[in-house]
Amino acid sequence: MANGIIIIDKPQGWTSMDVCAKLRGMFHEKRVGHAGTLDPMATGVLPVFIGRATRAVEFAADSDKEYIAGLKLGVVTNTQDTSGEVLEERPVEVNGEQLHRVLERFIGDIEQIPPMYSAIKINGKKLYELARKGREVARKPRAVTIRALELLGWPDAGGDFSLRVVCSKGTYVRTLCHDIGQALGCGGCMSSLRRVKAAGFTLADSVTLEAVQAAVDCGEGDSLLLPVDAFFAGLPMLVLKTAGAEKKVRNGGLLAVRDVSDGEYRVYGADKTFLALGRAESGKLTTVKSFFEI
Repeated sequence: MANGIIIIDKPQGWTSMDVCAKLRGMFHEKRVGHAGTLDPMATGVLPVFIGRATRAVEFAADSDKEYIAGLKLGVVTNTQDTSGEVLEERPVEVNGEQLHRVLERFIGDIEQIPPMYSAIKINGKKLYELARKGREVARKPRAVTIRALELLGWPDAGGDFSLRVVCSKGTYVRTLCHDIGQALGCGGCMSSLRRVKAAGFTLADSVTLEAVQAAVDCGEGDSLLLPVDAFFAGLPMLVLKTAGAEKKVRNGGLLAVRDVSDGEYRVYGADKTFLALGRAESGKLTTVKSFFEI
């Protein structure tokens, strides 16, 4: 039975759910989920959780993301990226000082109006379904945080700008590109998007779907799965010394722990089996989420 995390370098043209469906078939496991949706035109880091590891998705989805995005100035589209219908084309007369000054305005806590071409639901209807029917509805601004926004060089004549973006959950990078273009007065849209970090994992941790298929065909698919506790590697380790203590944790009970500082821990049995994410407080350990196979 497959259990663990696999970091996929998502190919262009695939939805995140397409990737999950493909892996579901490869590993013959119904429990498959991803942390952080990537649009079909985007590529890069897509953490996928398989089997009992899907219980960690809720923690991974809240993490910051890092992207390399293409910014095409002078073009406004209905999807806010180059896959959509061009609505306006304007001349671009932007110098480096102007662009850097505008980028600085978007760093920190900002508000975004979600694009119509998104999966957000309003009154039970997905926005992109309404957009495809030519309808536009009012959307409330959403608070997001841009932790870093960096210009990665000046393009050749007629080329697109490249931006490094580090942002919070829920950020629409194509909306960011659109809004930067509006602030510059010439309009803009996203021309490419590659996610280089998500849930603490990077492109160096990723594998292609082709590589996964080749490993599965050789009976070595499980070797590509990272243990679920890899996601919690930044937390201290707490090893239970007795069978009684392990039984309490497995049953979701409160466990007395001596000389353990308050905070969250990776909790293991005496045989080093990862049991749970736990929280110690005032000498008591509670289970936040269990991960052992039932």
